[in-house]
Amino acid sequence: MSEDGEFFGDLLARWEERWQDGPPDAYELRAKHTERWVRFHSLPDSKRYARDEAEYRVILERHNTVLDELFTGLDVCVITTGWSFPGDPAVRSEDELRLHPGSGLWTSPLTNEPEPDYRVYVHSYISRIRWQPMCLDPLLRSTADDESAGVIITDTNLGLLYHPYDGGADVILADGASRNAMRERHSDWLPKHPQGL
Repeated sequence: MSEDGEFFGDLLARWEERWQDGPPDAYELRAKHTERWVRFHSLPDSKRYARDEAEYRVILERHNTVLDELFTGLDVCVITTGWSFPGDPAVRSEDELRLHPGSGLWTSPLTNEPEPDYRVYVHSYISRIRWQPMCLDPLLRSTADDESAGVIITDTNLGLLYHPYDGGADVILADGASRNAMRERHSDWLPKHPQGL
């Protein structure tokens, strides 16, 4: 097994111990760790999608600002998600490979839907890179357009999680104090919804 293969195998055990059994699911994580969670919207006035390049620049600037605060000088694990029905191979498109270069299949469990016709494999792909501002811009832009989903960016110790989605990002920090400090720094980016959504 390669060094990365061993690292990712150990990381899966750590993920399940620290966060959740089964595949990474950012939606569930937000619900389970509300005391450490904050959501930022990508555009002013909680606008969901960019209409021009100026708005894409705002989206990417906000993502990169928070990611840089979280991960400057660190290696990060980038996790992307794909799905297939039982019997179908876990095949990714050229676009998916381009957006997440150097990634490999990390885990591939079958969902436990009660109706067999709705069960699918959830494929998590993972890579390890050194964080640099703008290094994930193509993936972040694809996520902003709702073309990529289930993306999680985390440090190699799995202490901090960043989940971009179309419209913003969910961040889970080490503790409530860190969350509060980040909320304060970027208070203009917070949702207006009373539950922070």
